Amino acid sequence: MAELKFVITGTAGVGKTTAICALSDVPPVATDADTTDELSLIKNTTTVAFDFGEVILDDGVRVRIYGTPGQERFRHMWEIIAEGALGLIILVDNSRPDPLQDLMMYIDNFQQLIAETGFVVGVTRCDRSDRVSIDDYYSYLESRELFCPVIEADPRSREDMVALMDALMAMLECA
Repeated sequence: MAELKFVITGTAGVGKTTAICALSDVPPVATDADTTDELSLIKNTTTVAFDFGEVILDDGVRVRIYGTPGQERFRHMWEIIAEGALGLIILVDNSRPDPLQDLMMYIDNFQQLIAETGFVVGVTRCDRSDRVSIDDYYSYLESRELFCPVIEADPRSREDMVALMDALMAMLECA
């Protein structure tokens, strides 16, 4: 049986664990621990190693989905998690102070995976801030000579997360 591996990354609190829960056909694995820093102001727990879920496609192919910890201090895990991945979903919280800076940080840290495979950007919490538009994300990516889909997404919505997965798989098929 064929297996595919994809990674979801983004800032702490963007919805990576929630997205994996929305997608997974099996009970997801999470490595959450109590927050002990300024993050405790917005959430009680945070991922410290990885999240894992699995989707089984109609043809029996298993899609394994790994979520990274969001805090940059756990970035040593990002390289481990990215090893062998076929693609990347970067979730960006549009309500954060500088979501384009957040996107840049993840692009820079995952540049090898991006160069070898493909990626898509899911923008969350667009309803909470309109300072940065979807067009702004496209302009930023174009300035970096990167081209990929940018999709508004709610990590709680299986439909939205499937749309991101479908977009990523379409990118990989075209490459």
